[in-house]
Amino acid sequence: MGKPDRQGDTRARPDAPAPVSVLTFGCRLNAYESEVMRANAAATADEPIVIVNTCAVTAEAERQARQAIRRARKNDPTARIVVTGCAAQIDPAAFAGLPEVDQVLGNADKLAPDAFLRRGEVNLVSDIMAVRETAPHFVEAFADRARAFVEVQNGCDHRCTFCIIPYGRGNSRSAPAGAVVEAVRRLAHGGHNEVVLTGVDLTSYGSDLPGQPTLGNLVQRILKLVPELPRLRLSSIDAIEIDETLFRLIAEEPRLMPHIHLSLQAGDDLILKRMKRRHARSDAIQLCQRLLAERPQIALGADLIAGFPTETEAMFDQTLALVDECALAYLHVFPYSPRQGTPAARMPQVPKAKIRERARRLRAKGERALAGFLAGHVGTTAEILVENGRMGRLENFAPVDLAGDPEAGQSPAEVGRLMRVQLTGTNGKRLQGVPC
Repeated sequence: MGKPDRQGDTRARPDAPAPVSVLTFGCRLNAYESEVMRANAAATADEPIVIVNTCAVTAEAERQARQAIRRARKNDPTARIVVTGCAAQIDPAAFAGLPEVDQVLGNADKLAPDAFLRRGEVNLVSDIMAVRETAPHFVEAFADRARAFVEVQNGCDHRCTFCIIPYGRGNSRSAPAGAVVEAVRRLAHGGHNEVVLTGVDLTSYGSDLPGQPTLGNLVQRILKLVPELPRLRLSSIDAIEIDETLFRLIAEEPRLMPHIHLSLQAGDDLILKRMKRRHARSDAIQLCQRLLAERPQIALGADLIAGFPTETEAMFDQTLALVDECALAYLHVFPYSPRQGTPAARMPQVPKAKIRERARRLRAKGERALAGFLAGHVGTTAEILVENGRMGRLENFAPVDLAGDPEAGQSPAEVGRLMRVQLTGTNGKRLQGVPC
């Protein structure tokens, strides 16, 4: 039995743009690409549309996406629901089979300017959703966002045994440095005080370009050629791929934000080897200690996986200890979940209850680390980028709630503004600040 035809059931108006909603799961690159889709859909769609941009990193991310799809249909029976992103790229049939879904787009198709013009294509699955290695895209405006993102790299040439993402993104490819600089310049001229460079494997930037420039070369060029940009930030990077130019910039350049999020994944050497990671435990510790010595105010974060196949309690303890040894302030904890088609899915699995328990302990460790890190800021003054009028983030990404009483007529701060604040306290999760 076919799905209901919703083509005639629309609230589109010839004199007004159709409502566009984008639900984003996963990484900062997905968030960036959601802005591309939002702009394209707003310019071309002639009916209400909900875009669900999925993530395939964990089974939980996919579950949340399916739940969001059902909720979107319940909230708006007339909208066209389009599902895209890595989970849809890897298993399009699973999403095309959902009764709420009208269209499935691959990761390449979703960024086409006319992607949301297509009509009468119920459960569209493009060919076999082949990964076409398209060039990175640029966006010149980010609606209601304090910071802007620039995609400088996409795809990944590595094959970590737990990771399905290369099957959804393809091999690594980089944007030409000149195009990146121009994109950053336009964002700065458009009023953005902070730009984030993002990609799937950011530190592999340039390996496919003539002359093989490094990420450090790119950052150096941006800082030199766009002097009007106050803040440049990096998204997640690989600990083993930081070139010396990039390290010196992180250590010495005040406009490159002192906040580095590392793809560490584990703290035990045997687990790292079984993950097919390219660094050892000692490499991670040495890098973090060197960064802290060169730029003491830096904040370090990491992706860590709990319960990887074959992980023993002693191996997990090594990951717990890594939080202290690397002085990590921000943890992004992933309970391991097997991804069909990956080597790790065929390894001896840790019981699910044990995975959940280890993830809980690792998150608790991270909460204590963050509380200690934030406490060290109380009593100081610093600059924040205002995110939503009532809060902002320091250069090292620490969140700050702004003091003020809306009922007393105190206006919220302008989103995207840089503001000096006195840091007066912390609740262990966020700082409190007073404009000064």
